[in-house]
Amino acid sequence: MSSPELVIQVLRAELRAAGITYKALAGRIDMSESSVKRMFGQKDMALSRLAQICKAAGVPLEDVLRRAADARPQADTLTPTQEKSLMANPRLLLVAICCLGNWTLDQIVETYNVSEPECIGLMVELDRLGLIELKPLNRYSMRVSTTFRWLPDGPVQQYFREHVVEDYFRGRFDGAGETLMCLPARLSLGSSRELLVKIQQLAAELARLHQADRRLASEERNGVTLLLGFQSWESSAFTALRRS
Repeated sequence: MSSPELVIQVLRAELRAAGITYKALAGRIDMSESSVKRMFGQKDMALSRLAQICKAAGVPLEDVLRRAADARPQADTLTPTQEKSLMANPRLLLVAICCLGNWTLDQIVETYNVSEPECIGLMVELDRLGLIELKPLNRYSMRVSTTFRWLPDGPVQQYFREHVVEDYFRGRFDGAGETLMCLPARLSLGSSRELLVKIQQLAAELARLHQADRRLASEERNGVTLLLGFQSWESSAFTALRRS
C-alpha cells in the first residue's frame, strides 16, 4: 500500500472513531455525500483537501500523517549485503546503532568523535542502505520495524560474537535496573518453543517501552542493552565431567 493510500486509510479510521459519517462530513465541508465517498475511494488526496477534512473533523493533521508513517510496512531485518556495508565502516555501524536508539545528530556528535558533516554523510549512507529515511534539518525516521533484529548468523552478529559479547559480560550487572541470570533446565521441544514465544514477547515489550520513552528528555533515559540467548548448551567444563 502506498503512502497516500495509508493516509486515507488512517483518516477514514479517525473519522470512524470520532463517529463522523460521510454524510456528516459532507455537510461540514460543503460537498455532497456522493462526492465525499468518491474522494475517499481514490488512492490519493490533495494536501489542502486533507487539511480541510482534518480541521472539519477536529482531527490533528499531524496525527494522521504520523500514524500513516507508523503504519507503513517496515522490514524486521537488513539483507546480508546491507549488513556487510555497515561492517565495512565502523563509524557507519556506530551511527546505525545510535539511530536504532533514536539519537539525534547533535547527541551523536556531542558523544562521539564524529564531526557534524561526517555524521550527516553517514546518515545519508544509512538512508541509501534503507535503514533510515533522512528528512530536512537532519531529522530522520526509521525504515525498519520496532522489532528489528540483526541477521542470526549475519556479518553484524558475527562481529558481536567476536568482539562484543565478552566486553558485555565483563559488567557487574549490579546497578539499578540491572540483572544477570543463567538458568539451566531440561525442557521438551514443545516447552522450548513456548518459551521462545515468550522471549519474543519480551523483545516486543522492550520495543514498546523504547518507543514510549522517546517523548522523555534525553537526560531521563539511559542506554540499555538486553542480550538474550536460548539454546541447547552445556559448559565444556561440565561436559568434561560426564560419565563415559
